[in-house]
Order: sequence, then structure tokens, then C-alpha cells
Amino acid sequence: MSFATLLAAGSSSSSGKVDLTIEGWHWPVLLGVLAIMLLVDILVIHRKAHEVHTKEAAIESAVWISIGLLFGLVILWEFGTAAAGEYMGGYLIEKSLSVDNVFVWAVLFAHFQVPKMYQHRVLFWGIFGALAMRIGFIFAGVAIINSFKITLIFFGIFLLYSGLKLLQTHDEGFDPAKSRAMKIFHRFVPSTDELDGQKMFTVNNLGKKVATPLFAVLVLVEITDVVFAIDSVPAVLAVTNEQYIAFAANAFAILGLRALYFLLADMRDRFQYLQTGLGVILAFVGVKMTISYWWHMPIAASLSVIALILTVSIVASIKSTPPAKS
Repeated sequence: MSFATLLAAGSSSSSGKVDLTIEGWHWPVLLGVLAIMLLVDILVIHRKAHEVHTKEAAIESAVWISIGLLFGLVILWEFGTAAAGEYMGGYLIEKSLSVDNVFVWAVLFAHFQVPKMYQHRVLFWGIFGALAMRIGFIFAGVAIINSFKITLIFFGIFLLYSGLKLLQTHDEGFDPAKSRAMKIFHRFVPSTDELDGQKMFTVNNLGKKVATPLFAVLVLVEITDVVFAIDSVPAVLAVTNEQYIAFAANAFAILGLRALYFLLADMRDRFQYLQTGLGVILAFVGVKMTISYWWHMPIAASLSVIALILTVSIVASIKSTPPAKS
């Protein structure tokens, strides 16, 4: 395939975003690849429950990020440079915004005292559920935008508000046990405070089937993903109107979150400016989405701004972290 063919593969619509022709085999191949990777992860790599240490988490993070970037090359080959640019923009946005999920998971696991050797199993099912929910959010979001273009302005203003709110908020000692979700959970789901290995459900001394703390944490993980998706899905739709690209960017970014969790969960204090950076990214994407009703910012410019904000926030965090005492 020539470079000229690549350029022509993903033509731009009047909105400035690519307008792809999705063949009947594109979705089955994408979903099949995702399913295979999930099965290999749970049945081979993490078949036996064990504590994931930093070295293993770093290697897995590098592998997941490499897979996500390689799929960008697949998009480039199949659909052209414009589509690949939108995929990379969506992937970078989703990867950045999902970092907050990591720190919320850390709070949940610490509160429910889930041993590290069982945490991966909970996150596996959490990611599986997140993928199912994201595809629904993305299709609904694209359908709304395509039917009512003016919703771009409303989504953009919402993202701008979310970004500004993130810049103003700080840790407030979140207590998962006192959340409304857990109160409803305990009202309708018989549960126990005792773990039974990796089991989500067990049988108590009275012979009654009850949920273990792992299932309670899983429920909260899914709920927090819905909350984060309210921000991240519109943010991804700010760079692409294609459900295929938006879902692929979300999926490959989300798949690597488990490894990223084990790598960064205990390092929140070292990234004190990361939340500021994420707030600025959300605000920028909100402004970009709002003005896209009239003018579409080139994807290369969007990518550059997002990468610059993320880099500056990480570098500033590292430089401001006091050196470890010997």
C-alpha cells in the first residue's frame, strides 16, 4: 500500500474528522484480539494468585503500552494517517485521564484490606465490565453528536467544567464504606467481611451464599469507572466521531491500567502536579470540543498540546519530590 493510498484511506468529513468505511470484519477482529489478550492474561500470566511486584508491573505496563501503540500502526495501515492521528489522540487522552482510576483503586483496596495477591483478579473483572460499558457510552455519544451537532457545545462546556473542578478539588478522605453505593449494596446483597481466597461469593457457617469483600470492591470499581467514563468518553469524542477508533483507543488504554495500578498505586505523593495536569487537559479538550462546532483543531496540534501538558506535570512533580532520605 502506497503512502498516497494511506492518505486517501481515511477521508475527512465536513467536521474535519475522519469518515471511515468500516467493513464487516473490522469489529470481530478488534473484539477477538481484545478477548484473546484478556484470556491470555487471566489464564496464563495471572492464572495463579500472586502479588505483582514493581518489576513485573513495569514489564507488563511496557508491553500493554507497546500493544496500544502498535495498534495505532494497524489503524495507519488500514485507514490512513488521519485516522491514526485520531486514534493516538484518543489513546493519549484516555491513558492520561485513567490515571485517576489507579489512585481510587488504591483507596478501595486499602480500605477493604484486600491482599495484593487477590487484587489483580478483581481488576480483571473490573476491566472486563468497563469495556462493555464503554462501548455502550461511545455508541450513544456518537449517535447523539451525529444527530444533534449542537451537543458538541454542551459536551465541551461539561468537560471544561470538569477540568476546572478537578483543578480546585483536593483529597478529602473518601470513605468507601460510607458511600451511598455501599449502603445500597449491603441492603440488597447478603455479604460477609471475611475473604475466601479469590472467590467473589462464598457459603457462610449457616449454609447461606454471601458476597465476599472482593465482590464489594468489584462493584465500587465498576461504579467509579462509570463516573470516570462520564469525563473520558466525551473527551475521546472530542478528537474522533468514529465509534471504532474511539472504542479501540479506550480499550487499549484501559487494558494496561491493571499493570499501571501495581506500578503507581503507592506513588501518588510523588505526582502531586499530575491532577493539575489532568485538569488542564480536560479543560483544553472541553474548549477544543466547544469550538469544534465552528472550527476543528488539527489533530497534530491537539496531540502536541496534550503531550506537552502531561510531560510538564510529570516533570514538575518529579523535580518537586524531595530526595529520599538515606
